Amino acid sequence: MGKFSTIDYVIFIAYFIIVSGYGYYIYRTKKKTEGEISDSKDFFLAEGSLTWWAIGASLIASNISAEQFIGMSGNGFLVGVAVAAYEWLAAVALIIVAVWFIPVYLKNKIFTMPQFLENRYNQTTSLIMAIFWLFLYVFVNLTSILYLGAIAIANMAGPEHFHAIVIAMAIFSLVITLGGMKVIGFTDVIQVIVLVIGGLATTYIALTMVSEHFGLGTDAIAGFKAMMADAPDHFVMMGDKPGPGASQAEVNKYLMLPGIAMYFAGMWIVNLNYWGCNQYITQRALGADLKTARTGILFAGFMKLAMPVIVMLPGIAAYVLYKNGALQTEMGVGEAFKADNAYSAILGFLPTGLKGLSVAALTAAIVASLAGKANSISTIFTLDIYKRYINKDAGEKKLVIMGRIAILVAILFSIALTWNDALGIGGEGGFTFIQKYTGFFSPGVFAVFILGMFWKRTTGSAAVAGVVGGFVLSVFFNSYAVSAFGHETLLWTAYINKDGVYEIPFLICMGWAFFFTMVLMIGMSLAGPRINPKGLELDSSMFKVEPGTLALIVITLLCVAGLYITFW
Repeated sequence: MGKFSTIDYVIFIAYFIIVSGYGYYIYRTKKKTEGEISDSKDFFLAEGSLTWWAIGASLIASNISAEQFIGMSGNGFLVGVAVAAYEWLAAVALIIVAVWFIPVYLKNKIFTMPQFLENRYNQTTSLIMAIFWLFLYVFVNLTSILYLGAIAIANMAGPEHFHAIVIAMAIFSLVITLGGMKVIGFTDVIQVIVLVIGGLATTYIALTMVSEHFGLGTDAIAGFKAMMADAPDHFVMMGDKPGPGASQAEVNKYLMLPGIAMYFAGMWIVNLNYWGCNQYITQRALGADLKTARTGILFAGFMKLAMPVIVMLPGIAAYVLYKNGALQTEMGVGEAFKADNAYSAILGFLPTGLKGLSVAALTAAIVASLAGKANSISTIFTLDIYKRYINKDAGEKKLVIMGRIAILVAILFSIALTWNDALGIGGEGGFTFIQKYTGFFSPGVFAVFILGMFWKRTTGSAAVAGVVGGFVLSVFFNSYAVSAFGHETLLWTAYINKDGVYEIPFLICMGWAFFFTMVLMIGMSLAGPRINPKGLELDSSMFKVEPGTLALIVITLLCVAGLYITFW
């Protein structure tokens, strides 16, 4: 890390020592008080031992990773504040999950998402989805987090260190993950503190850089106002639909975030599926009681409101600086590469000390997400495939051993895919890559979960059709709909993308895939028996919230409304 000073090295190394030491302390304390970690539910869920603040912090640490710091900052560079919709609507989605989803999981003693599908539908649905999730987590999530994180840090340390950084981050996350969910959950608290402090420091410096560039002195507020004045198009939530004379840049923005249309289509599916039907996320709350789980989830939702300040504003600052002649050598050549380099370009100008803290914050986000994702991969493989189909008689200790082996294999696999960017993540743009390819799975998965929870008549055969049909419909709308029906229909308007090919915005594709999957599943279920013995028994008392919880919900909704009114 040639650009690091001695104090940067000290701060960066201190972060590793503190997190590792605290993780080892948690592991040793648990081992001393409860014996060797051998119970599978304890290893995978930290059953009953995570507090509400640990759950909330772990949710944020696991969610905010390289795809946000690098990918969302890159999207901030390209389109501006509109990308904050992913964060601000996530706060609303977390309210829905806390009030309506989590009570269903906890009442039915659900430990994994495939287990829910088997209990509610059948073994076939569970197996299909377990395989889907494993492929998604390894090929899209784990690999992209590792790749984007390594790229960002390598931009600071020098590209020749890319592979060493990949290995170092993988090993660090592996050590944390092998301690089980309790170690992950409580070390995530430190990760979030480092992430927020370092992230805010980077944002502050980015804003002062803008201020100084415009001759306004070292004033972050003045820098923010200068950004709004210089790039007003980057502070609008609802972009207009491109007209006949629109530039390619305007079209690219719309394809990424299709204005108000996305709020009636894929944006809700992305958020509700991610926060409510995702082992990686729900796992943190499934081992707690309802009050603790709800408070932790709502705490995470409230923190999500502030995340764009950390992960988006530096990207807009980089855009304004680049537009006005700065950062030319740091941003690289070519739009996609340039955008995903926005955050690390700002990091390069941080003063001594803050550079080490900010890179530690970025590393904290990456490592926390890698650890959480690896644990979820391990949980699904061990409990839903190994225990269910390979070794039904495996004891608790054997399951924990197999879980650790699965973690090691997943990490090694992601290293192999990351080594030479085998999946082409760098060409897509990090955040868009993750959202787009997760979107192939999201419509069918969300339809199966939402109908399974709240409509007793939904049948197992409809669920299988929904899982498969949702994926097929997603592929169709993304890749074949335009060639089959044209670029202008009642359902969509396709635009020529940067590669010269007609493309429907992927959030619109998700919306229509979800709609037709719901139609398919409802039609098949109506043709089935009126009474489904596997339908869930729900009562209104499950969804009642305490006054304190209601107050937090109202405050969060008011904040979201205020943000949208401000930037509409």
